[in-house]
Amino acid sequence: QVQLVESGGGTVQAGGSLRLSCAASGSIRSISVMGWHRQAPGKQRELVADITSGERTNYADSVKGRFTISRDNAKNTVYLQMISLKPEDTAVYYCNADIRNSNGFPRSYWGQGTQVTVSS
Repeated sequence: QVQLVESGGGTVQAGGSLRLSCAASGSIRSISVMGWHRQAPGKQRELVADITSGERTNYADSVKGRFTISRDNAKNTVYLQMISLKPEDTAVYYCNADIRNSNGFPRSYWGQGTQVTVSS
């Protein structure tokens, strides 16, 4: 059984910062891409950023220069450092990871989501 557990969400004022964490646990053989998506009320879920096992990163245009994704492969953990937050960043943030479990089968896993609210 593989689980992704997120932490670090909350409420901040515009211009503030938050750091999200997501730890993968369970029967893990390897993890390729890890990433963060978000879904605002009434909108579709969108990719925020992702990072490969080789630490190649990819960002949505709306967060470039403000958000930084990183990972600790030894801890199977991915982070999202968010600065200069805007009210439009308000959403539920979901962690996602492509994981090959101990049986060798690859699958995409999702966390339960963590709320980020940015007040103006």
